[in-house]
Order: sequence, then C-alpha cells, then structure tokens
Amino acid sequence: MNYLTLFRALAPEVILLLAAFVALTFDLLLQHSHELQQRMRIAGVFAIVGLLGAIVLLIQQAPVTLLGGTLVVNQLTVIFKIVVVALTVLTVIISIEYPVGRHVGEYFATVLFGAIGMMLLVSAEELITVFVALELTSLSLYILTAFHKGALRSQEAAVKYFMFGAISSAFLLFGMSYLYGVTGSTNLREIAVAIQATGSTPLLVVALLFILVGFGFKVAVVPFHLWAPDAYEGAPTPVTAFIATGSKVASFFVLTKFVMLSFAGMPGSAFWKHLTPGWTMLLALMAVASMVLGNLAAIVQHNVKRMLAYSSIAHAGYIFVGLLAASVTGATSVFFYVIVYALTNLGAFGVVTALSERVGGDDLEHFDGMAKRAPFLSLLMLIFILSLAGVPPLGGFFGKFYLFMAAVERDSVNFGLLWLVIIGIAMSAVSLYYYLILLKHMYVHKARNEERLKTPVYLNLTLAAVAIAVIYLGLNPQPLLALLKNFVAQL
Repeated sequence: MNYLTLFRALAPEVILLLAAFVALTFDLLLQHSHELQQRMRIAGVFAIVGLLGAIVLLIQQAPVTLLGGTLVVNQLTVIFKIVVVALTVLTVIISIEYPVGRHVGEYFATVLFGAIGMMLLVSAEELITVFVALELTSLSLYILTAFHKGALRSQEAAVKYFMFGAISSAFLLFGMSYLYGVTGSTNLREIAVAIQATGSTPLLVVALLFILVGFGFKVAVVPFHLWAPDAYEGAPTPVTAFIATGSKVASFFVLTKFVMLSFAGMPGSAFWKHLTPGWTMLLALMAVASMVLGNLAAIVQHNVKRMLAYSSIAHAGYIFVGLLAASVTGATSVFFYVIVYALTNLGAFGVVTALSERVGGDDLEHFDGMAKRAPFLSLLMLIFILSLAGVPPLGGFFGKFYLFMAAVERDSVNFGLLWLVIIGIAMSAVSLYYYLILLKHMYVHKARNEERLKTPVYLNLTLAAVAIAVIYLGLNPQPLLALLKNFVAQL
C-alpha cells in the first residue's frame, strides 16, 4: 500500500470534506451581504456539487482492502456508499427551503460530516474503525437534532438522543473489547475464523449481547427504541429524514456484516419450539417486539413525524426477519429492503417538510384537505405511504415479500421461521390502518383554509423522482436484486 492508493480509496470522503469547508467559508463571507434564503441556496449548491462529485468518484473506484480491513472498497460497499450519498443529496435539497436558523454553513457542513461517517461505516471491516465512524455519524446527528435552538422540543429531543446514544456507544465498545479479548483480532473476518475454531464461550456470548444492544439503539428496535419518537418529532424535519434513512442504511449494513460474518459460528436457533441461545434467537425476540409495539403504538399518534417514528421501529422488526434467514438470500433481501425503505421514507419526510412549514405544523389535523391544497404532493405522499404499508405493486411490497420469503426458505421443510412471518404479515395489516388515517386526513377531511399551497418546482421534481424510483423498484425489482445477490455471494 502507498499513500496514493489510500487517497484514491478515500477520495469520495475527501471531496465531501472539502465541500463542507467550502460551504462554511462562503457562508461566513456572505452572511452580512446576503439574505438568509440566498445563503441557504448557495451553501446547498456547494454541498450538492460535492456530493455529486463523490458519486462520480465512487463509480470509478476499484476494489481494494487497506490497513487490515480498516477501509474496504468492493462492489457492494460502493453501491451502499452511492445510496448514502444519494440520500444526503435528497436531504440537502429538501433542507434548502427549510428554516434551519442563521447558522447555514454549519448546518450543511454537519450534514456532510454525517455522510462521511456513514460512508466510512459502510467501508469498515475493523472494530475500531466501525466505532469511530459510528461516533462521527452519531455526533453529527446529535448536533443536527438540536439545530432549532429556540425550540424547547428540539433541545429535549437532542438531549434524549445524545444520552441514549452515549449509553449505546458504551455498550457497543464494551462488547467490542470482549470480542477482541477473546479472539485476539479487530478484523471482522479474522474474528469469524477465531469463533469458528473456538465455538461459543461465555465471554463471546457477553460480547454478542452487548454488541446487539449497541446496534439495537442505533437502528431503534424494541426495547432500545425510546429515543426515536422524541428525536423524530423534535428534530428539524429534513434532519429527521436523514436520521431515518442514511443512518439506518449504514447501521443495518454493518450490523448484517457483524451477525452474518463475524458471529456466523454462533447463530443459535429461532425455529419454533427449538429456540437456542445465539444471535438469531435474540434478533427474533427483538423483531417480534418491534413489529408489535411499533405498529400498535403508531395507531394512537396524532403527530405525523411521531407516527412515522413508530413505523420505523416496526420496519426495523421486518428487516430483522430477513436477517434471521442467515443466508445469501436473506442478506440480499435485507439490503434490497433497506434501500427501498430509505427512499420511501425520505420521500414521505420530504413531503412532510414541504407541507408542514406552509401550514404551521405537522400534526394530522394540519394535513386536512391537503389533496385540494397541494394535489401533486398529496399524490406523491399517497405513493410513499402505500409503499410503506406494503401495497403492491410498489417497492415496499416486494421488499417485504423477499424478506418473508427468505425467512420461509431458511427451513422449508419444517417452516421453523413461519411464526415470525405470520406475525410480520399480521402487523403489516395493522399498519395499513394508521397509514390510511393519514391519507383520510389528506383526501377526505375538509381543510379550514382551501388556499392552494405553492412549493418550489425543484422540490416537486426531486420528490417525484423518488416516487418514480419506488414505483420502478416495485415493478422491476429483479435487476437490483440480482446485482445485490451477486455481490453478497462473492463476499
């Protein structure tokens, strides 16, 4: 390895770092001569240019593994890095018209820092690098959550998010230290070899438990979900979109590598009447709790962002069902669903961002009669909501279908995971109820004020592009599935 090879491997992250500093510098120079909205657009353009440059560099990257797994570039990591960068581009676009306060440069720079952390997290196959990248991502999101300095709700959300995040980081680091102590390595692949050789030991079980607790906080599964509703509701809506999409993509990607690669030697069993200790049993229990609590709690919510928070908890449970398959098909279904879910969720939060600032809030009542006031955005919201509910032929339906199919195929003789699939299908039916409540407010309830809402053309076109992607992945999922399955099989 030489420094040129290292620089080429890190070039996408470097260009995002430069874009962050450029946005900060220009905003500092323009803060006294330009209006706030102009500064938002200028800083946003710098951020978008940097992100698009990162995508160009990612497409051209060659596979390489550096520094003992500290930085791994292959086809699969490149795909997920591009997904993270694309989600960040969408976050920046929906942020441009959103009032984030006078610290414009700092806002967009922090978003880019968070994206850098997520990209490094996707590339890492080494414990220390995983932890550092996760902390860079988390610190950026804590700051962004508190960006509404004048809103008490935002400050409360940031404090809760930070406190829970700090505790989860402690659990994760403690588990990693045990894992290193038992296996003598910080490389995920070397750890997998050591566990295969030694088998399950009490210290490895403790390490597994603590690591799953740490990641459980990051992906917001029950019982580690308590921060999510308050953080989603209190954070600026574009930040909520970023938390619910980019960070989830990166976290689920690295969690999949942990359980299916490093802990492949101690899976245990989640088959009906044959539960044995291991990561599959733990994930099965968390999956059931997340699907049930997330969907039932979402029914009684009156705030749209809070409802989507509980919905995201339920979706984490669905993803765990795919993880339990512990196979190439299972990992492929997880990656496919994470991508579809991230696009759908970001589109939904994008619509909420565009409408809530123009109607004065994000409670269900604020969306009454929105089909007449903003028919185009209401149509897009209909697509996103039905995809989240798993209605065919949208991407969300096929994502859930492949997750459940992978779980059934795991034990096609005795159908040992069928009990999880049945719970998942039942809870998907429950979710349709509260999703339809939101659509009822938009399409059936009468608005107090029927004045048409005007939204920027570029924002409408961006959200329309996301909706088209969701529809396309539902109508033609095979190309992405085949691509992901090929890369997963190679690993």
